[in-house]
Amino acid sequence: MSPEPFLGADNHAPVRHHILSVLVENKAGVLARIAGLFARRGFNIYSLAVAPSEGNAQFSRVTIVVDAESAPLEQIVGQLDKLVNVVAITDLAPRDAIERELLLASLTVDNANRREVLDVVANAGASIVDVNALSVTVMLAGTPGACDDLEKSLESFAEVTVQRTGRVALPRLGPTATA
Repeated sequence: MSPEPFLGADNHAPVRHHILSVLVENKAGVLARIAGLFARRGFNIYSLAVAPSEGNAQFSRVTIVVDAESAPLEQIVGQLDKLVNVVAITDLAPRDAIERELLLASLTVDNANRREVLDVVANAGASIVDVNALSVTVMLAGTPGACDDLEKSLESFAEVTVQRTGRVALPRLGPTATA
């Protein structure tokens, strides 16, 4: 088995964030109930991503990055566990998880800055997904830290629009490598 590709700095969430992987029944209103629970309890959601799980339309995996300073983790998990459509909850420690995020950025370019934009994109390990005479759209699927770094690198260019997905994460399978 080959090692996981490394795409940028391996910066993980600050300690105050916890990553919860929640397996839920794929039914109407489940996401609204989860969001409502967080809102009613005053828990802050840092990011949220949802998709069908393991190719099975019966279940979805919800990855929630929560601000653990807004409430104790045990309280968040306990409240989530009470929801009828929640099947399983896993708290993923950053060192035991694979985290990725998608960043898309559209930039206005001209002859004066086109080469500089392309250098920033190449140095970040990002890809160009659309280009024309006036703009470039780039994509990076990488660690949250790598996305942060690319976003900061692009701030110096005029007319930049950035959209990020929020984190998705799964537990590492097998032993964690030690340095």
